[in-house]
Amino acid sequence: MAVRILTDSTADLSAQEAQALGVSVVPLNVNFGPDEVYRDGVDLDPQEFYTRLAAAEKLPTTSQPSPELFLAVFEEAKEAGDEVVAVLLSGPLSGTVQSAELARSLCGYEEHIFIVDSLTATLGLKLLVQRALALRDEGRAGAEIAAQLEEEKHRIRLYAVVDTLKYLQKGGRLSAAVAVAGTLLGIKPVITIQDGKVGVAGKARGLPGAYVTIFKLITAEKGGIDILKPCLLGYTGHRRTVEPFYRYITETLHLPQPPVSPIGTVIGTHAGPGACGIAYFAEEKEQEPESAS
Repeated sequence: MAVRILTDSTADLSAQEAQALGVSVVPLNVNFGPDEVYRDGVDLDPQEFYTRLAAAEKLPTTSQPSPELFLAVFEEAKEAGDEVVAVLLSGPLSGTVQSAELARSLCGYEEHIFIVDSLTATLGLKLLVQRALALRDEGRAGAEIAAQLEEEKHRIRLYAVVDTLKYLQKGGRLSAAVAVAGTLLGIKPVITIQDGKVGVAGKARGLPGAYVTIFKLITAEKGGIDILKPCLLGYTGHRRTVEPFYRYITETLHLPQPPVSPIGTVIGTHAGPGACGIAYFAEEKEQEPESAS
């Protein structure tokens, strides 16, 4: 029984990547108005989107995929006798997981469909999808892949710097008080996703200080980055914003050159243009030795 890997468009896999890797992608939507609905990663080029976003008087909204989109993928797998492992955008941030769960219940094939709430987004979700693919290629069954992902997802770290807080605030992902205070004082909070929700991991004056704060957060973690697993860099609109991360990974930590990719329209709606981030697996903490009895 073959295993199909499914994710949503916030994993920010390009169409070429998804096809090459054999990943099915269900798109979320970006809505510039009732008559302007675009499928994330399908209908609107990221560069064009960020140009429009910067000029928009009213911010676009985002919406989850319909259960019918997931049901079509599940029915196809059922017809072929395949299993499905769906690795999806954080449940606390979106109803995408709920749509998939509803589709699974309608399909009548529940025992062969495994849904993993990644508790992360964009670069972090992409890391987990890559991990699912590696496990699939090792010949693991769907249940085993899902169980492994449920364990490893808690080791994913995602940190981001945003150029302005207005998008997170207007999108309801950050309180107005935090956004206003940060803007007035020139404070750049370091954004993270913790327990599936957007939070502030640290604060700094100006963008250079925010990068340094993230470097300190990485090194403060016991073991830091797991060098046996990949890390990813991403940006919304301007690739140059990831350069400090790139130099840190390659010149300070002396790790291989990390892949760099644009962050898509759904996450970009909330982060705004000029944001950038890093995602990686944290080193596994060593088990404390048992004391002698």
